[in-house]
Amino acid sequence: MSHGENVLADSEQELPEEASGADAEDADAEDADAEDADAPGEDAGSGGAPEEPDEADLENEGEIAADYVEGLLDVADLDGDIDMDVEGDRAIVSVVGATLDELVGDRGEVLDALQELTRLAVHRQTGGRTRLMLDIGGYRAQRRADLSEIGASAAEEVKRTGEAKALGAMNAFERKIVHDAVAVAGLRSESEGVDPNRRVVILPVG
Repeated sequence: MSHGENVLADSEQELPEEASGADAEDADAEDADAEDADAPGEDAGSGGAPEEPDEADLENEGEIAADYVEGLLDVADLDGDIDMDVEGDRAIVSVVGATLDELVGDRGEVLDALQELTRLAVHRQTGGRTRLMLDIGGYRAQRRADLSEIGASAAEEVKRTGEAKALGAMNAFERKIVHDAVAVAGLRSESEGVDPNRRVVILPVG
């Protein structure tokens, strides 16, 4: 286990028991908000739509998150430049550096865990639910491009064969990108299964 992963493991031990429920709610709502709106068949969060934060609130979330991530980098003795931005109703914190692969992990699993830790740090200071996104080394941006291509290619295959096609298991963020690509191609898609094995199924016309 690398030094950075040791830091992550130590940090995860600080999570309160109720955090797992909050994580599940975030995962469901990931597809249900304005940017990541539910595709047909995708799970939606319960209750009414949450009040959208204003830009000042999002900038504050970004600053809190950046401070938290900077502290993690210091403890792990890793170098990285931190950028903050606001996109729609989401604060985005990006870390760029040449030695950050260990903070992304296999298929972004370490990055996802770090994002939840960072969201928890923001929640502890603001008292509100946050949709903040953490990106490291441009992983999410590249993953978005790759998944869009996968969705478009699979949609073309379904058009050609007239048969439904199931893709591999994906998290909510990844499924939404594929749903969008399929919709652009003029087809319908839905999700089936239970996390972590939930997957997108692309349906033929008719």
